Amino acid sequence: MSDLVFLLLIFFMLTSTLISPNAIKMLLPQSTSGQTMAKQNVTVSIDENLTYYVENLPKQLDEVEPYLEALLSDTQEGTVKLHADKSVPVQYIVNIIDAVNHVNQRNNTKHKVILATDAPSSAASKTTK
Repeated sequence: MSDLVFLLLIFFMLTSTLISPNAIKMLLPQSTSGQTMAKQNVTVSIDENLTYYVENLPKQLDEVEPYLEALLSDTQEGTVKLHADKSVPVQYIVNIIDAVNHVNQRNNTKHKVILATDAPSSAASKTTK
């Protein structure tokens, strides 16, 4: 019996460390279409308080573009994955797209922005908890 308890303890300790403690909580917009899994080089998030995060580090809007340029400097065709809370106005999303476009124009690169969405079933389960 003690072996079983010990194994369960190890299992829960290992699985709990896989959860990212620095994750930014937000409700993503829902999408019924199939999600594309592109390899992202950089993750940008905008939470419900309209705060920008680049790689989980809070940034002001004027700091986002130079920071993205530094992170994407070693790639010619990178991808920026944008996590925006569903309550975020579209202008904040366009600000990130513009920042990536400016980086592309200056460096003659082809970075793209993809918007992260949530499947309808998982979004419904988040709101009912």
